Amino acid sequence: MNNYTIDSNKKYLELYNSSTQSPEKFWDKLASNNFVWNKKWSKVVDWDFKKAKISWFKDAKLNITVNCLDRHVIKNPQKTAIIFEPNNPNEKHKSYSYSELLVEVCKMANVLKSMGVKKGDRVCIYLPMIPELAFSVLACARIGAIHSVVFAGFSSNALATRIDDCESSLIITSDGSYRGDKILNLKQIVDDALEICETKQKVLVVKRTNESMNLKHERDYLLNDLIDSVNDVCEPEIMDAEDPLFILYTSGSTGKPKGMVHTCAGYMVYTSYTFKNIFQYQPEDVYWCTADIGWITGHSYILYGPLSNGATTLMFEGVPSYPDFSRFWQIVDKYKVNQFYTAPTAIRGLAKQGDDFLKDASLKSLKVLGTVGEPINEEAWEWYDNNIGKNKCPIVDTWWQTETGGILISSIPNVIPDKPTFATKPFIGIQPILIDDSGDELNEANIVGKLCIKYPWPSIARTIWGNHERYINTYFSAYDNMYFTGDGAFKDDEGNFRITGRVDDVIIVSGHNLGTAPIEDAINEHKKVAESAIVGFPHDIKGNALYGFVTSKDEINDEKLIRKEINNLISNKIGPIAKLDKIQFTSGLPKTRSGKIMRRILRKIASKQYDDLGDISTLLNPEIVQEIKDNSI
Repeated sequence: MNNYTIDSNKKYLELYNSSTQSPEKFWDKLASNNFVWNKKWSKVVDWDFKKAKISWFKDAKLNITVNCLDRHVIKNPQKTAIIFEPNNPNEKHKSYSYSELLVEVCKMANVLKSMGVKKGDRVCIYLPMIPELAFSVLACARIGAIHSVVFAGFSSNALATRIDDCESSLIITSDGSYRGDKILNLKQIVDDALEICETKQKVLVVKRTNESMNLKHERDYLLNDLIDSVNDVCEPEIMDAEDPLFILYTSGSTGKPKGMVHTCAGYMVYTSYTFKNIFQYQPEDVYWCTADIGWITGHSYILYGPLSNGATTLMFEGVPSYPDFSRFWQIVDKYKVNQFYTAPTAIRGLAKQGDDFLKDASLKSLKVLGTVGEPINEEAWEWYDNNIGKNKCPIVDTWWQTETGGILISSIPNVIPDKPTFATKPFIGIQPILIDDSGDELNEANIVGKLCIKYPWPSIARTIWGNHERYINTYFSAYDNMYFTGDGAFKDDEGNFRITGRVDDVIIVSGHNLGTAPIEDAINEHKKVAESAIVGFPHDIKGNALYGFVTSKDEINDEKLIRKEINNLISNKIGPIAKLDKIQFTSGLPKTRSGKIMRRILRKIASKQYDDLGDISTLLNPEIVQEIKDNSI
């Protein structure tokens, strides 16, 4: 990527201008010179935002794993591709060279083929952060199957919903997973999910924790029983540029999760290019992203982005607090990590523990720090800069989404200066604008608007699996000929963007997008609950936490018990990540005369902004506001 490496502000401006003024020419040259193709494209980009029809590198043929594995095996077979650091620091870590990784991926691919998986089939992957998760993802890509990774913290109900929506034919799981000092029985969760699934599955089980489990005849298969009998060579399936690579589910403001579809070529080109430049990765560096591969961050910036660049990427199975809060910093020093990419939630949680856990840490290897998942507040940014970066590491505060596939707005180390709480500048090819409520562009500086993008980029999601109409309505119907991000943003007089948060009913908690509708649906199943409303409120560690306003059908004698039962319902239906921090029982909720719950007022009360409730006189029941305010937690 020599001609496309961003190593100065002058180079950034030159590349940005050429990518926005002549996008087809820019991406044509970048893609031609830096990737392996079986067939060249007939057209670089074809798009119609009205119909949400977007294609990149039309008619091109490739396999993404050739770009992530085979070409590096030819040039540098012994280069370390993946370092696996297990949950327990006393367990030996594992490293896989590019040559070894290719063998493991080919063997897993041949296991999948032996189980009847073929090009276009969907494979659900419900695994902890172990090497087999990486092998499974890449094996699917190798044979042209569409992988759908489900975060292994989701409940059986949430898993079943995703299995049925994508109509997978196989689910890959493990007997259990280690998480700190806990062991989770993943196989039991899968068994429970398949009890309610409409779609018939085969199950491939990886042994990790040696939990006891039931194996159902002609449904469940142990990987250990199959892996030794397969070949370690698997020819890559030649894919069309626009063939689906994966489906990844994200919460929507309505109940059903959205299965975002990403395709092979554009996703590869964009994630590879952003990784190389935003993290300023050099050939001998060790890079660590602490995310889970169950999220888009793990797909793009643990696996596909790093591996397409021939990088060394670290996979960590555990949590930052186990065995104690020095774990992250021990790992940084152990492997001499150069780029460290984590979530503001983790930073705030570690900062709260004080600096004693840092006293034995050198951290001298670090060159670049990054944050992802939500905007980082200034206090956390300063702690990160002072204590982890020692005021010498640029911090890239990256803004992007599951839907975007790759980072859209970010500073670039030693090129675009970082600025606390600002994502800063658009990446190459990205054309962001701010829109007011009327749909007009806001051109002046120092103003807040709704963040839209007016030209497609290669890694934009192509559709919602099985529901293109929903894709159009969610992202392309609000404003004419633009992609609407669902986020608000502020732009300063230097052109730096600061993300101000969601403008719809999705709340970002610990970096995870949680739609309020499915949580409310779960609460409303409780026999004592008449209705509920969920809002977010500021939280020192999570950034936002969930506050539930719950109207009961009759008097509640034991509020503590009902709160526990409500959170258990949420945990079972969605997963522990969606549990409520606060639950307030009310005799009613503030509503308009048409019956709409005024969540704006509830958000203000949850955040204790009592003096800024606005005009409540037009409400159907204005008296309820005072009652809720008086009893707020």
